[in-house]
Amino acid sequence: MLASKSLVGLGLQTSKSSALRRYASAAPTAAFAGQKGSNGKYTVTLIPGDGIGPEISQSIKDIYSSAEVPIEWEEVSVTPVLKGGKTVIPDSAIHSVKKNTVALKGPLATPIGKGHVSLNLTLRRTFNLFANVRPCASIKGFKTPYDGVNTVLIRENTEGEYSGIEHEIVDGVVQSIKLITWEASERVARYAFHYAQSSGRRRVTAVHKANIMKMSDGMFLSACREVSKEFPDVAYDEDLLDRVCLQIVTNPRPFSDHVMVMPNLYGDILSDMCAGLIGGLGLTPSGNIGRDASIFEAVHGSAPDIAGKGLANPTALLLSSLMMLRHMKLGEYASRIEKATLATIAEGKSITGDLGGKATTIEYTNAIIEKIRT
Repeated sequence: MLASKSLVGLGLQTSKSSALRRYASAAPTAAFAGQKGSNGKYTVTLIPGDGIGPEISQSIKDIYSSAEVPIEWEEVSVTPVLKGGKTVIPDSAIHSVKKNTVALKGPLATPIGKGHVSLNLTLRRTFNLFANVRPCASIKGFKTPYDGVNTVLIRENTEGEYSGIEHEIVDGVVQSIKLITWEASERVARYAFHYAQSSGRRRVTAVHKANIMKMSDGMFLSACREVSKEFPDVAYDEDLLDRVCLQIVTNPRPFSDHVMVMPNLYGDILSDMCAGLIGGLGLTPSGNIGRDASIFEAVHGSAPDIAGKGLANPTALLLSSLMMLRHMKLGEYASRIEKATLATIAEGKSITGDLGGKATTIEYTNAIIEKIRT
């Protein structure tokens, strides 16, 4: 591990200005500020999304209705509109998320190489969703090449290679700038340590390439090291991205009960790789955390090729919604739905094709509902 090596040897930045120190005391999490309405329910923004999004969103609504979860959905569209010469998210959607402080989002189609900026990226920037949280845990009864996977990846969500700073220097030469700031690095590191502490996890591992990107990843590591001093009850270490990838696909067990924290691009790649260990993106929940709002989402694609055919698997969106419920301090409902969902998958009688079964989206949803009611 690189934690034992000197900062000088890695060329890392070891000091920060007084202007940067003010971030050290900043609150790391988003407080759920929603209030129950006169009907005794919380209002949550629902962004159904594209492709299979409306189908799997309907599954979640049906399951929540059966479990009598005290939630009222406020459905909005984030289809871009033209405003001031720019394509932006509609004001109604922005107002809804800010008002409710929590949202559930289905998959959104992302243009490749052209068109408007990724809506997922736009949402993160609009609401300053600084941390992406991706738990990867094996589902008992669902056989994959690996058993006992139980790790959490926390990805800095606002900058790095995804800052969108690109330009063509001359014909045939494009420069893309990786932006790393102390503020964002310290903020996500602090969230990772708080997450580990509150969830009973024993260790935080910072994943990096500071051996090559000494200044950018070096600053990220320096921020992690500073924050780690405030959490003596949580062990801290560091490892290279390529070495982590090799180790985790060889034997993921040593990473159980870990929280891994990393810059944006590394987190995007590593979290999808870890999803493969437990059965794919269709079984992987995700939450985007901000100080003023949080959006929980399905991270798989919109699958337009199967949209409307009743073949979609709503599990990822459902598990993401359970993260949302726990964020809202509605853990008893989350546990009840989770138990029914995992039992349905383990039983294997009414699961969708991507899980090895033959059930339709509705049949799978109804099987979960039946278990909730029993």
